[in-house]
Parts: sequence; structure tokens; C-alpha cells
Amino acid sequence: MSRNQQQHHPPYNIIPIHDLLADHPSLRYPEVRAAQAALRTVGDLRKPPYIQWDPHYDLMDWLGIFFGFQADNIKNQREHLVLHLANSQMRLQPPPDNIDCLDHAVLRRFRKKLLKNYTLWCGYLGRRSNVWIVENRRREDDLRRELLYVALYLLIWGESANLRFVPECLSYIFHHMALELNKILEDYVDENTGRPYIPEVTGENAFLIKIVRPIYNTVRQEVGNSANGTNPHSAWRNYDDINEYFWSRRCFDKLKWPINETSTFFVVQGRKRNVGKTGFVEQRSFWNLYRSFDRLWVMLVLFLQAAIIVAWEQEINRRGYPWHSLRHRDVQVKCLTVFLTWSVMRFLQSLLDIGMQYRLVSRETMMVGVRMVLKCVTAAVWAIVFGTFYARIWTERNRTGRWPGAAERQVVSFLLAVAVFVFPEVLALVLLFIPWVRNFIEETNWKIFYMFTWWFQTRIFVGRGLREGLADNIKYTLFWILVLATKCTFSYFLQIRPMIKPTSILVNLTQVRYEWYEFFGGSNRFAVGLLWLPVVLIYLMDLQIWYSIYSSFVGAAVGLFSHLGEIRNMQQLRLRFQFFASAIQFNLMPEEQLLNTSGIKSKFKDAIHRLKLRYGLGRPYKKLESSQVEANKFAWVWNEVISIFREEDIISDKEVELLELPQNTWNVRVIRWPCILLCNELLLALGQAKELVDAPDRWLWHKICKNEYRRCAVIEAYDCIKHLLLAIIKHDTEEHSILMFMFQEIDHAIEIEKFTKTYDLNALRKIHEKLGDVVKLLIQPKKVDLSKVVDALQALYETAIWDFYIEKRNMERLREDGLAPRSVSGKNLLFENAIELPGEDNEIFYRHLRRLHIILTSKDSMHNVPRNLEARRRIAFFSNSLFMNMPHAPQVEKMMAFSVLTPYYSEEVMYSKEHLQKENEDGVSTLFYLQTIYNDEWENFLERMRREGVTNDKELWESRIRDVRLWASYRGQTLARTVRGMMYYYRALKMLAFLDSASEMDIREGALELATVRQSSRLDGFGSARLSSLKNGRSLSRGSSSISQLYKGHEYGTALMKYTYVIACQIYGAQKAEKKPQAEEILQLLKHNEALRVAYVDEVSTGRDDDEKDYYSVLVKYDQQLEQEVEIYRVKLPGPIKLGEGKPENQNSSIIFTRGDAVQTIDMNQDNYFEETLKMRNLLEEFRQKHGIRKPTILGVREHIFTSGVSSIARFMSAQEMSFVTLGQRVLANPLKVRMHYGHPDVFDRFWFLTRGGVSKASRVINISEDIFAGFNCTLRGGNVTHHEYIQVGKGRDVGLNQISMFEAKVASGNGEQVLSRDVYRLGHRLDFFRMLSFFYTTVGFFLNTMMVVLTVYAFLWGRLYLALSGIEASVEANRSNNNAALGAILNQQFIIQMGLFTALPMIVENSLELGFLNSIWDFLTMQLQLASIFFTFSMGTRTHYFGRTILHGGAKYRATGRGFVVQHKSFAENYRLYSRSHFVKAIELGLILTVYAGFSPAAKGTFVYIALTISSWFLVISWLIAPFVFNPSGFDWLKTVDDFSDFMNWMWYSGGVFVKAEQSWEAWWMEEQDHLRTTGLWGKLLEVILDLRFFFFQFGIVYQLGIAAGNRSIFVYLLSWVYILVAITIFVLISYARDTYSAKDHIYYRLIQFLVIVLIILVIVVLLKFTHMEFVDLFTSLLAFIPTGWGLISIALVLRGFLHKTVLWKAVMAMARLYDIMFGVIVMAPLAFLSWMPGFQSMQTRILFNEAFSRGLRIFQILTSKKKA
Repeated sequence: MSRNQQQHHPPYNIIPIHDLLADHPSLRYPEVRAAQAALRTVGDLRKPPYIQWDPHYDLMDWLGIFFGFQADNIKNQREHLVLHLANSQMRLQPPPDNIDCLDHAVLRRFRKKLLKNYTLWCGYLGRRSNVWIVENRRREDDLRRELLYVALYLLIWGESANLRFVPECLSYIFHHMALELNKILEDYVDENTGRPYIPEVTGENAFLIKIVRPIYNTVRQEVGNSANGTNPHSAWRNYDDINEYFWSRRCFDKLKWPINETSTFFVVQGRKRNVGKTGFVEQRSFWNLYRSFDRLWVMLVLFLQAAIIVAWEQEINRRGYPWHSLRHRDVQVKCLTVFLTWSVMRFLQSLLDIGMQYRLVSRETMMVGVRMVLKCVTAAVWAIVFGTFYARIWTERNRTGRWPGAAERQVVSFLLAVAVFVFPEVLALVLLFIPWVRNFIEETNWKIFYMFTWWFQTRIFVGRGLREGLADNIKYTLFWILVLATKCTFSYFLQIRPMIKPTSILVNLTQVRYEWYEFFGGSNRFAVGLLWLPVVLIYLMDLQIWYSIYSSFVGAAVGLFSHLGEIRNMQQLRLRFQFFASAIQFNLMPEEQLLNTSGIKSKFKDAIHRLKLRYGLGRPYKKLESSQVEANKFAWVWNEVISIFREEDIISDKEVELLELPQNTWNVRVIRWPCILLCNELLLALGQAKELVDAPDRWLWHKICKNEYRRCAVIEAYDCIKHLLLAIIKHDTEEHSILMFMFQEIDHAIEIEKFTKTYDLNALRKIHEKLGDVVKLLIQPKKVDLSKVVDALQALYETAIWDFYIEKRNMERLREDGLAPRSVSGKNLLFENAIELPGEDNEIFYRHLRRLHIILTSKDSMHNVPRNLEARRRIAFFSNSLFMNMPHAPQVEKMMAFSVLTPYYSEEVMYSKEHLQKENEDGVSTLFYLQTIYNDEWENFLERMRREGVTNDKELWESRIRDVRLWASYRGQTLARTVRGMMYYYRALKMLAFLDSASEMDIREGALELATVRQSSRLDGFGSARLSSLKNGRSLSRGSSSISQLYKGHEYGTALMKYTYVIACQIYGAQKAEKKPQAEEILQLLKHNEALRVAYVDEVSTGRDDDEKDYYSVLVKYDQQLEQEVEIYRVKLPGPIKLGEGKPENQNSSIIFTRGDAVQTIDMNQDNYFEETLKMRNLLEEFRQKHGIRKPTILGVREHIFTSGVSSIARFMSAQEMSFVTLGQRVLANPLKVRMHYGHPDVFDRFWFLTRGGVSKASRVINISEDIFAGFNCTLRGGNVTHHEYIQVGKGRDVGLNQISMFEAKVASGNGEQVLSRDVYRLGHRLDFFRMLSFFYTTVGFFLNTMMVVLTVYAFLWGRLYLALSGIEASVEANRSNNNAALGAILNQQFIIQMGLFTALPMIVENSLELGFLNSIWDFLTMQLQLASIFFTFSMGTRTHYFGRTILHGGAKYRATGRGFVVQHKSFAENYRLYSRSHFVKAIELGLILTVYAGFSPAAKGTFVYIALTISSWFLVISWLIAPFVFNPSGFDWLKTVDDFSDFMNWMWYSGGVFVKAEQSWEAWWMEEQDHLRTTGLWGKLLEVILDLRFFFFQFGIVYQLGIAAGNRSIFVYLLSWVYILVAITIFVLISYARDTYSAKDHIYYRLIQFLVIVLIILVIVVLLKFTHMEFVDLFTSLLAFIPTGWGLISIALVLRGFLHKTVLWKAVMAMARLYDIMFGVIVMAPLAFLSWMPGFQSMQTRILFNEAFSRGLRIFQILTSKKKA
């Protein structure tokens, strides 16, 4: 854009506030002018020195010049402030007296909200606020002063770049700058110069250079110290550490003002010591799970201990029930040991605190260290006290031999100590039920309260006053009491008690014949431990299962009370549609705003009205017939929804006519319901008339009126027939007057209730038939044969005259009554020259005619209209939602303004032509795939294209290629789809603004105008407006509709003021420079959507050096007048934005360009629906209502997963996700009150978050799940997160197994990092006990418990293997006491629950609620047939692997999953790379244990026992091995399997070089796969080595079972077996050396060495067979012993890579590892090859993978098994 053009048309964002006289619809509002005028009240303020003051400057400019803010930041925040103040003033109720002046109350309210966090911060630090305004008085200059404070904060925030993540740092900056502002306003004089006071930091861009950049550079250097997130978190400061530095008063002492850059806060080169971690140290350890949730583990351990004591007494001494045991004093005293355990656990907690947080202690924070040491000492003292007191009890008891006396006194002493010990817990319990006291103590900054709480928790700025109201408290407490009671009962009777007998048998077993060398003879304690381990693990995790069960039913109950799922399908909608108009009127159309709308009386009236609507009481639809204005409004809303369905191609033209409410141009007296409701009703009415032929009028009409649609069908049919016949007969003809008389007679007969007496009802069928003939002839204007029409009309006339009247009349009488022609000549037939049909272009006439034909003749009930399942679902949800409870909608002018923010990097904007046409190896292109999946939608698209003039496919691919690309893009997960969905907000707001302001006259004239618009159109029955807009080059995403023809202009201004859509396209500048297609496509989106803005980061080389660049946050829009993209704002940044995680940094750089009170965060894989956007006004009103004791700060919104139809695994994923985002979130919000933010389409209170760190957190690695931290931050800072299900947004999910696994890996790794985070630690300690439980089991606890399920399988199998190989199991069997029954029953019970309930129960319950019980059961069964259990078991493995590895070693990283369609076959090598370590190796290990157990266990000799014990374990092994191939397209294709194996072997042996990628070479992949072991700490390495030692157990256990051992139990047998290992390794190294040295040049030597080695091995085997007890089978059995040992050695070598890497051993390790990977690959490939070779499996697999619940047929099956037709 040239400079001249910019000067003539200065670019603006939303309102041209630089030119209040411009012709812009927003400027018609006096509130905008009032806000702008308030900013111009510079008045007598002292002008800045050294600059020419321009009279046009306002307060923003004044601040900018004094404090050195950037010009574009000032422009941006000026519009921001003016828009917000104008919008706030519009909402004032009642309106202010003077609307041309800014209302003081509006500004004061905004100032308090914006500076609330600053005020809290000042109070926390004991500093006086620098906002010098007395709250209860008003002075003249207060308005200006308030404006200056607000503007100053916004200017600071707008230019702070990455510092927006550190909100208290901004408060610190504002504190000092506000003081400087006060000094200027109060005319202070500088003591040093004697001149008027000037700020310390002033000059051009001074704020950026002198304040922002030094702190930014510190953050940047700290991030540099993190080595891209691979260094331990404790070694560098993240955003939270920087922010929490400002939570102590030392920031004032050390940083000072202007900022002292030599302070230890800053990283200075060469200085050894800077400020370290602040507030919290993130140490990587599993102990974090104990540290953060210690109260939970204390509860579980203490109950387990008490339960074992009681159960032991009950079982061994046969005491009956547990309470019988508790009557005995011995048991009671033993139970007191729980307090000793509790004190020991507290001591452990204090030790962990010291071990993990010692880095926090410095000279400045000495009290932190003192507190930690004191807590440790106190905990140790308590443990000693309890231990001593307990010992003294038993000493006295054993001395006297009875309880009464001295022993009793010791018990009393112990109990007194217990009373003191538990006093704080009792106090906490009391405060749980008086939450306001706890909140008051925590939120009040009184020193006495600090002293009181110092011991119990450290004092921090967040996490204070988190208690909920009493009602909420009672709800979630009751929930958890029920869950815990069930868990404890179940655990005692079905887990702990059955284990007592087997345990006592094992403990008392003395004559054990061990099968190996026994290190610790004479005791079976280790065996007892192994027996109990899986039971204890299940005991610890099964609370998750009980939570899952109860939350499912509570969620269903909450959903039922919310009236979810009452309208599930079109049949149910038919029943409710008559009230639907009133529901739209009640919820979506604002009533007159009354002053006391929030009173109890109005709420009661609301509730009554909703009941009437919901259950049809008082027949509210009757009202609409008398008020045509309301009927028209309803019709417009409904028709706009249907019109957009047509634009989206989810319904056809014919379905539009069946669904729409037509404009009433034929003078019909009733509401003209959609045809689908009226079809068949007329025929049923005729049937009733025939049955009641002798009944009086009133009775017949009463019968018909019982069905509202039947009544309307009868009246509409009559009125339309009357209008039609009179319209097609010329007015001045005799025939016209005959018809007039005939209808008058009928009307009169009806009026006097003599219709049944006058007319023969039996003739109605005949008349109906003749009318049908007439309408059928007229329906196609191009084929009308007038002579046939005349004949049909004559036949109708004859029937009416001779058959219809009961009283027969002769011709004379008929002429007298005007019912026959006067002339008797008979030259012309009746109607011959009297017919005049409307022209073909009169579309409205023929549209009504088609409707009349359907009403007259349709016998179909039309339950399958619309045919498209998505259209049905959307109509059902929309109609159901309007009967749910929601706030009333205000007028658009009075609604809260809001923005939508979408971060985008480089994903697909639109599918290109090449992408759509590119075929995979099976000849399937993306477009063909989409055409097949969305078959009906493609047909609708072609129908629309034909209507718009396209005649053949060639034209489609040439002139309309953009439409084809858009059609496909709207069915993928593309930016174009998201933009279309989000721009529906703008479109809805324009329509609602028009309806709000339209007068009765506008409505009536509008209806006529729309009718004439349609009439003038030559389109075949659907909306002209769209075609004209398309001819003007506007795409469908712009979507104007017929109602937009009536807009007066102000609607655009209102909608723009209320809504902005900003896409954060981080690298858009680079994409434009490189001319990438994405840049052009984004420009097209801008061009077609006027409310759309694009923000990006621009990198500009400064010219001094290639590396030196300036960075800018830039906002652009498309100027429709200039027809080009224009730049609006360019705010300079202190450096590159990406210091932390990419997505939150991208959001943060763009959030300064958002507007409004709220911001909705939308990801790039989301969509929206027009009908849902109509309810956004209602949703935003929730911010004004209290939910509990607080108003919401995040409004949770429901999602619909739109990718479920793509494949079976997409369906599993979507079903799992669906229950999580509906039922799961519903329960978390109410009653549990712990809903967070999960990256869904939640709506944030923008100004609340803007001052508290933004809508996500961005620290590198720790905040990899950036979204959820917004929820943590919100809860910790006293926010409130709610969930609302009357509105929904679409969301796409990953659709292929590899994509899903990558996504689950990302989420599991993110949860692993959350365990380390300060947010989780603080929530675990600051929430009350029951909310803490809810929080744990719905975040990190879910992943921990998933891992425990897998660990249970490990513990169980290793335990059984130990018992079998050691000989203990044989001894137990010999004693004929079988402990398998108890253990097997417990475990299999748990595994059934784990496989079913973890995933299925919430799904079944939610589907029952929303789809019906039978449908949900059918869905569940079909999912099982599609092998859903295998998928969910496989997913469990993914989560376990990545969660465990992240906690142990780190290595969490963003994994780009890709969002394409999965029709591509994934090679075996790719699947092996992805799943080898997470699934295959683990499955092979478990399979090996099961095999060895089957071979050596005496218990396993009974097939049934073996199957009962191991079936769930085998299922896990098979699932982990086979799932990647079952869910891989063409996974069992024999030719592909052969190719895959060849490709795998090439990949294994390709050595590669420096730049070779993991996809090309095994070596590169292998090195990459061990990255986490390079960055892990010492404890991580140590624990990894300990875990790897398990592989040596096979060798120890099996060598004693070999024949060669000859029953010898000596330790030397085991030591001798290592000789074999060393020999095998030596031979392997020798052959490897020979291959490397000779195989290329002296091949004969290589063959000779191979020959000699083979001969030697054969000789050794022969000698051993001859001269020792060795048996031939030992050769194979020994493989089971030695192969795991080799893997164990490799695993340990990898941990010690740092030492071994440069030695000669490393090559041998690598060669061995390659051999093992080949072996694993062959093991995994074997069953795959077998299934591929077997006939039928390929077609079955395709059917399983691509079948959508057997309802869409096998379309994909046809795709993949037959080539595309030419």
C-alpha cells in the first residue's frame, strides 16, 4: 500500500476513532463518541517537555510521550479502551441521563476490575496502592485520573511482550509508573533539578528499551541455560520463577526504580551467582506424586494397615465380622499403630521437602530453610514419641498379663498424644464446614493470621481463599464419602480378607524344597511380599474405578436435571416443534429489559415459563398465530439455519423445501409449519372425517384439533386451495365469481357450525383426489398442458357441485346461488378461457404449489428427513438446547463483546487441487475418499453447482475449483473450516441485531420484500442472494443470505463492535516472503471475512548483521475499498517471542489485538455451527451470574467430535473423548468444583486473565500441556470454572492409530511434567481434602492409575514366576492349599473392570442419556465387534510408557500428530519405530514370563487354572503386539507384508551417516530412542539400572531347572552359567570383527571363521550331551534364560552410555542391540505374516477398520478393494 493511499485512508482496525465524522456504522453510537471525548479531556494537564504538543493529542498520547510508549501500541490500546468503554456504557441499565458523556460508574467498575490483581498484590506485600483515588467520593478530575490509570496499565500490558506471562512483574512496573504519574498530576518538583517532575524512564521507545528488554533478556538467558529444555528444571528459572520473585518485598530492595540492571535478579555474564529458583523447585522424581498428594496416600496406607490387622484377627481367630474383632483390646491397641505409621509418613514428607526444595534457601530466604528443618525435627520427635509410648503399652501388658491397670494408663497416655497430634486435622475438618472462616483467614493480610498459618503452609500470593460455599461443599463431600465407603468395603471383603489365609500358610510353610540356591533361607517373607504386591497395587488404584462408576451416574443425573437428550431425533422434535417457536422467542429474542430482572420474583416467573414450554402447558404456540411479527421472526431464524445447512451441503434443495417455514404470501391463517411436520396429516384428517360422518361440526373439529399439526394442515390446505384456484382464474370471469360464491358458502357453513349438515363428508376423498390432479398438473411450469388443467378443473367442479352437497340442487338453483354459469349456450367449456397461470419466473408461487402438493398427497411420515445424520444431530441438539436452562439473551447492543483467538503455525489452510487428486498406493485419492464417506453431501454439492450454472465435471475442475477445494476443506481439519465456523458468530450477530431493532412495519415489509426477491429470481427454488454474491467473487464462507437483503447498515457496525476474530498466524510474514500457498489462502480468507484479522510476528533484518533482527507483532486486515491487505498495527518486540512453548507464545503475542470482555480460545482443528452461535449472547450472560459463591472466570463449553465417521478407531477415540468432554466435564464442574481448562472452546473472562498471566502458561517443557495450566492458574487465583451444555462447538480428533498414539504420548508426557509442577503441588495442598481427591483422580491420578494397572500385570506375573521357579508353589500345592482361587478371583475381577469400566461405562452412560439406552448398548456391542477392547488396551500401554518415562527421565516434547485422513498403509518399519519400546518389547517380556510359567509351574499343569490366571495377561500381550497392524489400512495384505519385511531389513542394516534420519536407518533411530537417558539425572539412571536387573532373573531361575544342573542347588551352577554368556558374547564379537575386517575383501577368511565357529559349537554340544546330564531340550530352554540376560546387559550399557561411548565395547553393544531388534521384529512379524497369508483376514480387517457401525454400508471397503472408476 503506497504512503499516499495510507494518508488519504489511514488504516483502522474496527472503528475509525481518528475520524469521528467518517461514514462508519459504529460511529452512530453516542457511547463511542462519549468514550473518545473522555480521552480528549487533556485540559490543563502539564504538557510534556521537549516536544511540540498537537491539539489533536489525547490522554493516550500524553502518557505515551511522558513514558516512552510506542505509537502503534498507543493506537492499539486507544481503540481497545474506547471500544470497551463504549460497549460497557451501552450495557448500562437503566441508561445514563447524559448518553453523550462517559458514565463515571462504567469507568470506575472497569478500573477496579482491571487493577484488582494489582490491588491484591499491594495488600499482600503490605504496600500502599499508587492508585490515588478515594473510593467513596467523586471529584471533577477523578474521571480523568481513572482514565489515566486504566490507560497506563493497558499501555504497559500492550508492550510487555513475553512479560505478560509474569503478571506480578507488570504490577511492579505499574506500581512505580503510577507513582510517577501521580507526581506529574500533583505537580511535584524534582529535588535534583528543581524543575517539574519528569519520569525516570522517558524518551522514544524508552519503555521497551529500558524496562521490558532487560527483564526479557534475563528470561531469554535463563531459557538458554535450559539447553532447549533438556537440562533439569532446577538448574534454570522459568516464567513462574521470574514472576514469583515479585511475591516478596525484596523486589523493591534489590530491583529498585528505575530498574537496577546490576541486581542479582538479572543474569550478568561472568557473575557466578544470581537469584536462583523462587517459590518452588521442580525436581524430577516419582516422589512428587507422594509429596503433592500426601493426604491421599496417608489415608490409603492407614486404612490398609488397620484392615490387615482386623482381617488377620478375624480370619485366624475366626472372629466373625470385622466389628467383632474390634471389641478385643489387643486388636484395638494394634490398630493404634496407624498413628505411628502416620508420623513416619509425615517424617518422610518433611525429608522429601528438604531434599527437593533446598535450592530455595538463600540468605534472603533463610526462614524457608528454618521451617523445613523444624518440620522435619518435629515429625521425627512424633515418630519417636509414638514408638516409645506404644512399646510401653506392650511392656506393661506383657509384665502384668492383663489389660486393666498400668497397661490401660499407658493406652490413655498414648491417646492423649494422639489428641494433640490430630488437633490440626480436626480443626481443618471443622473449617471444612465453615468455609468462609478459612477464606477470611487466608485472604486477610493480617500479621496475626500469618503467624497462625506459618507452620501449616508457606505464605504465597496464590492459593488463598480457595474454599467453596457450604452448599457445594456438602455436595462434593457426600459424593466422596459414598465413593470412599464403597471402596473401603470392597477392599476389605474382596481384596484384603481373602489374602489372609494364603499368607498365613506361606508364612508357616517350613518344609520348602527350594529349586535354586536360597540366599535367605528359612523365611518366605519375600514370597509373601510378591503375593501381596499386585493386591496392594490394585488396592491403591481401584479408587479410580469407583470414581469412574459413581461419576458416570452422577453425571447422568446432572445431565437429566439439565434436560439433556430429551430431543434425540426427528420424531421427538415433531412432538416438541409446536413449542419450539416459543422456545426460540423466549431464549433468543430479548424482551424489554426490566430494571429488576435479577429478583426472585422474575426468576420464579422464568422457571414457570420454562416448565410451560418444556411440557406444552398452556399451549404457548397459540400466541404466535395472533402475532405475525413473532411468527415471522421465528421463521427467519429457522430459515436462516436451514439456509446455512444448504450452504454447507448437508441437506438438498428438496429437503430445504421440506424443512423451511415459507413466507406467508398466500394469506394462510395459521403458522406454516415445515412440510415434514404436516405430511400425511391431511389424509389422517380425511380419515377421521369419514369415520365421524354423522358427528356435529364441533366434535369433528375437536377431534382434528387434538393434533396441532393436523389442525394446521387442514386450515393451510384449505386456505392455499382457495388462494390457488382464485389466483389462476382470471378476475373478471364468471368462473372466478363461481369459485368466490362456492368458498363463501363453505366459510359461512363453517362459521355457523353447519358444515357437516351441509356437505357430504364421504365426498371429501373424491375432492381431495381431484385437487391432487390439478396441483400435479400445475407443479412444473415448463410442462403445463392447459387443456388437461381445464379438464381437471371441470372434473373438480363437477364433483364439488353434484357430490359434495348433501342437499342436491338443480341447475336453475345453482345459477341462482351463483354456483353455475349464467349462459346456457355451452359454446365454451367451463374454465376454457378463464385460466391464466403465473410466469415461470414466479418462483414463490411454484414453491408454495410444491408445498401444497406435499401436504395434499404425502403419505410418508418423513422420519428420515433430512437424510444426513449430521444435519439430524444438529437440529436435534439445537432444538433440545432451547428447552434447557440458560440466561435470557440481551439485545446485541447490550451484550458483552467478545473475541475468538486461534493460534496457527503452518497447518493446512485449504486442500490444494494436487492434494485432493494425489492417489495412494491403492489408487485412492483424498477427494475420492471424501466423496465416498460423505456421499450425500457430495451429491448436494453437485446439485448446488448445477443450480449455479455448472454443466459438467470439466467446468467444475476449471472455473469452480475453489468451490471443490472448499467443499473438501470443510470436511477436513483445516483453517478454512475453523474460520467458516467462527465467522458464523459475525453473521448471527448481524441477523440478531436486525431482529432486535426491526419494527413491526420492518417485519411485515421485510416478509413481502423477501418474497419478491425470491420471485424475481430464476433459480430453481433457492436463495438468489448467494448467487449474486458468488458472481461478485465472494466465497461461500462470506455467506450472505436472503435476510441480509433487509439490513439497514447499523447491523454491521454493531456486530463489528461486539465481535472480533484474530488468527495468530505466527509465521505469516515469512510465508508471504517465501510466496507459500498458505499465505495466499490466508489472504483469501481475510478477503471474504470482514471481521477477520490476522496477527503475526514479523522479522526485519536491521542491516547491520544477518543475525541481528528486529521483531514486531503485526495486525493486518483486508480493506474492501482498496481491495488489498493493509497493516493496522506494528508493535515492536524486545526480541524473538518463542522463549517457551510455541502455542502459548503465539497466543500471547496476538492477545493484545483481541477486544471485548471475553475471549474464546479455539484450536485449529475446531468448527462451529450457525445455530449454536445464536446462543452466544446467552452464554456470555453467565459471567454476570454467581455459580456457587463466585462469578465464573472460565465458561466451559461442550464439544462435538466431528471425526467419528472416518474409521473405527476414529470412532473409538471420539467416543472416549465425547464422554470426557460431556459427562466428565459436567461432573467436574458440578458437583466436584474442580473443572480446569483442557484446551476446549472455553470462554475466558478476558480482563481477569489479561491481568493474571494470560490464557495459558508457556515455560519450556514443564508447561507442554499449556492449556490445562490456565485452569490451574485460574483455580489458584480464586477463579471459578463452570460448564455449560446448551451450546456446543465442533472439534476434530486424530483419526489414525499412529496419530492417536502420538497425541496420547503428548498428553501422557504432559501429565508427567505436571506432576513436577508447582501448580499441581499447590492445588494438592491448598484444596480441601475432597476437592483434592477430585483434582487428583481427574488429572495426573488417572495416568498414574493407568500405569498401576500395567504394573499390576507385571507384579502378578513376576510374582507367579518367582513362586514357580523357586519351588514354593510346588510346596504349597503339596500341602493342598490352593491360594490361586483367592488371588485369581481378585485379579481377574479387577482386569474385567479395568478393560470395561475405565473406558466403557462413562461412554455407555452418556450415550444412554443422549441417544437412548438401547442405542448406547448397540453402539457398545458394535465397538466390541470392531475390537475396541484391543484399541483401549493398546492406548493404556501408550499412556503408561510415556507417563512413566517422563516422570523418571523427562524427554516430554511437542509431537505434531498431523490431521490428515488415514487411507495410507503404514510400513512395518514405521510401526516398529513408533511402538517397539512402548509396546512390543514389553509384550514380548510378558509373553516370555507367561511361557516360562506355563513350562515350570505345577499350578499351570491344569489348563483351566492356567487360563483363569493368565487370560487377561495374554489379552494384554496380544493387544500390544497386534493392534498396530489390525488398525493399519491393508494391514493383512500378503504382498504388502512381504514388501514391509524387506523394507524393515533394509532399514535395520543401513548404516547411514551424520545427517541420516531415524526413518532411514536403524542406527539413527536407536541413538534417538535413547535421548531421554542422556538427559536424565543420577537417580533416573540408578532406578533404570535397578529395573533392568529383572532380566537376569530368568537366567537365575531357569539354569537350575536344566538337565545339565542335575539337581545341584549350589551357587556355582548360576556362576558357571555366566561362562556361557561370556563365551556367546566372545563368539559374537569375533564374528562381528571378522565380518567388518574380511567380508568385503577376503570373503573366504570370513566364511572359514564362520565354519570353524559352527564346528566348535557342534563339538561342544556333542561333548556335553555325552559326558554330562545335559538333555537336548536344554538347548531350547537355555535360550529362555540367556536371551533376556543379553537384553538386560544392553539396557544397562545404554544407561552407562556416557562411559562406554568412546570404548571398544560400544560397537559390540550396538551390534548386539541390532541383532535383538531384528529378533524382536521377526517375533512381531510372525503372527502378522501368518494372518496375511491366511485367506479372508484382509477383507475382515478392512471391514473392522472402516465400518461405521454397520449403518453406512461398506463404502470404504469398496474404496480399498476396487480401483476408482475412470
